[in-house]
Amino acid sequence: MSIIVGNYSFEGPYTSTEKLENKSGIYAIHCLIDGKYYLIDVGESSEVRNRIENHDRRECWIKNCKGTLTVSVYYTPGLQQTGRMNIEQTLRQQFQPICGKQ
Repeated sequence: MSIIVGNYSFEGPYTSTEKLENKSGIYAIHCLIDGKYYLIDVGESSEVRNRIENHDRRECWIKNCKGTLTVSVYYTPGLQQTGRMNIEQTLRQQFQPICGKQ
């Protein structure tokens, strides 16, 4: 299963972190409402699963999602943090997610 975010094919979306790997990547937080996914946050981490499970913006996700929270990941084993941050910034500029303000 996959979901397209910008020009990237993300794995997921998942309703829990059980299937996530603790690898480097870009994560997208969506709100599923009536069969449609709305991007509410995007970020990057060297340990995606840990980051999502302990995220400081979780309250923003909950507050701004009146449907089902989901997460998807674009794993980036060949990229360092700078490369991940470039993708993250591109997606933030493109979608301007409500919880994605830094």
